[in-house]
Amino acid sequence: MNLAVFASGNGSNFSAIVKAIKQRKIKMKSVILVCDKPGAFVIKRAQKAGVQVILVSRVDFSSRKDFETAIIQRLKNYKIDLIALAGFMRMLSPAFVKQYRNRILNIHPSLLPEFKGGHAIKDAFEDKVPFTGVTVHFVDEKMDHGPVILQEQIKIRNRDTLASLEKRIHSLEHKLYPQAIKLFCSGKIN
Repeated sequence: MNLAVFASGNGSNFSAIVKAIKQRKIKMKSVILVCDKPGAFVIKRAQKAGVQVILVSRVDFSSRKDFETAIIQRLKNYKIDLIALAGFMRMLSPAFVKQYRNRILNIHPSLLPEFKGGHAIKDAFEDKVPFTGVTVHFVDEKMDHGPVILQEQIKIRNRDTLASLEKRIHSLEHKLYPQAIKLFCSGKIN
């Protein structure tokens, strides 16, 4: 099976996935990184790990359709079976999702359907909810929506700061995402 990880930023989930592959916890033939931000730190992580980087910058294309068509062509060149969104800060179009239906996973730092969007950890912290967590789900046409694969909660402690909560959430993400990918690869989910 061939995996493409899509990321736009730091890339800690990308690194957790690559580590699980290198430790043979996930069986993959190959993995590539698809990034839309030329200066993203995830590119350095990929280079250090020896992972092929496909940089596709949105500003190089006149339309979203052309941008996504370029990505799809590159995915076909690598015979990609599964896409893992790991901090890819763009909504994929319904046409893109349709092409890879039930083969795109996303990780989100909340217990979906609660706290959708780009500030989920902060929103949960500020709302003073007793629990938050992490969700891995299949991607559909809506933002932070689709069938849940794995979900795990953590208690927000009285002594938590936003920074300590973020750290605990990210640690949980690094555990859950490789597990979800392994479930997919073993045919236990589809």
